[in-house]
Order: sequence, then C-alpha cells, then structure tokens
Amino acid sequence: MKKWNVARIKASKGVCKLPCLTAYDYASARLADAAGIPLLLVGDSVGMTVLGYASTLPVTMEDMLHHTAAVARGTADALVVADMPFLSYQISAAEGLRNAGRFLQEAGADAVKIEGGAFRSDLVKAFTQNGIPVLGHIGLTPQSVNVLGGYKVQGKTREAGEQLVADALALAEAGAFAIVLECVPPDIGAAVTAAVPVPVIGVGAGPVCDGQMLVMPDLLGLTEHPPKFAKPYAALAETMRAAFLAYAADVQGGDFPGPEHCYALSGAAKQ
Repeated sequence: MKKWNVARIKASKGVCKLPCLTAYDYASARLADAAGIPLLLVGDSVGMTVLGYASTLPVTMEDMLHHTAAVARGTADALVVADMPFLSYQISAAEGLRNAGRFLQEAGADAVKIEGGAFRSDLVKAFTQNGIPVLGHIGLTPQSVNVLGGYKVQGKTREAGEQLVADALALAEAGAFAIVLECVPPDIGAAVTAAVPVPVIGVGAGPVCDGQMLVMPDLLGLTEHPPKFAKPYAALAETMRAAFLAYAADVQGGDFPGPEHCYALSGAAKQ
C-alpha cells in the first residue's frame, strides 16, 4: 500500500505542508518519489515542457495515458494524479467518466485532475461516486486560456475572489480531495485555504496554502522563461549544456571512448 493516498492527503490539512511536483517520466518520478514528494501530478503541461507545444490544448488522451503510466511505474509511495486533457471530460459526463477510469485502469494513476469551479461539481460527484478520486483546479485554468485572454493572474477583484471561494467550497462539497489554486494574489490564496476543509495546493497562490506545486523543469532550472512564482532549485540547463559540449569535444578529439569503455577479448579469442 502506498504511503500517500487520498485519505492521507486530505488528513494533512492543518497538519503539514504538501510539497507537490509535476512529473512526466519514469526516471524523474522515481527520484521525486525517493525524495518523499507526496503528490506527483502528471500535468498536461507535458505539452509545453516535453512535447514542444505552445499550450496544453493539443495534448491528447493517448499522450496523457503514456506519460501517466511511465510516472506510475516509477512511483512507490507518492499519490499519482493524472491531468485530464482538453475535451476529455467536457463533452459529456459519460465520456468524462470513461476517460477518467482509463487513467486508473490502464495507466495506474491514483486520481485525476480536472479544471473548473462550481459548474464542475456534478462531474466531480459522478467521478467520486464511481471510485475515481478528483483533484480540483481553479484560478488560472490553462485549458481556458483562450477564454481568459492569456495566462493572467485571477481573483484580482473582490467579486472574483469571492467566486473562487465559492468554487472551492462547491468542489470540496462534491467530493474533491484537494484543490489546486493557480495564479491568484496571496490574500485570495489565504481566503480560499481558510474556507475549505480540504487541502489547497498553491501554484503561485502565496505561502498560506496547504501545499505548493511546481512544474519539475521549472524547479530544475530547465525552463528558459519560468513564471514569476517558480523557484529554481538547480541549474540543470547549464550542467547539461556543459556535459553535451564536453562529450562532443571528447568524441571529436578521439578521447572517447577510452580503453576503460571498451570490452576485452576473451582468452580463446586472443589465441
């Protein structure tokens, strides 16, 4: 049984802060899991960070199933949440339920994430009543970037802040085990966190939230233009670039492979 499950994530409210990360592959998931990260989100941000798209909108179910399965295979203790891609749950409740079930049944996810506030309550309820845990997502919802007019801070007015609180309450009441709150002022992050009985995981939502989420390439210093809220904890872009240059120089100069990288002949072959 995993160390981190939905019940333990919910029970962390007011007890401990949750450091959460996105993950897209087996190797990085294994390392994050070994470090004790409690929740790994296989984000549809894979479209931008790994696949080279300009937004999350082109990401497909097959993309997400592929990457979720890789992360699940690398994870022993963390809760693995699959991000449901654009149009995988919006068309109908039945289609959404079928697609959500695929993440658990085929890819090994422990839960799914969907975007949207109170208007998603019925869908959240349908998922949870059928055994599929749901991580909600409000504030800046990237799948609605065309409606929002870009990746803009949300909740900047009193009315907008009150709506976010109402959305969070509706999602929690519908059965969401936690809620991602993205790109809002810290005061709104604090208000939403105080209002709901489930953990609020902030993505650029201030320090008061019950947990924080970073995109792994942002954390590792691999993103060329990271968002304001991201903090790099490494500078792997420079490390990787230096390694590539050193490798190329060794090959071009005849220094790689050396004798220590070559296989010796067997005794019989030497005769």
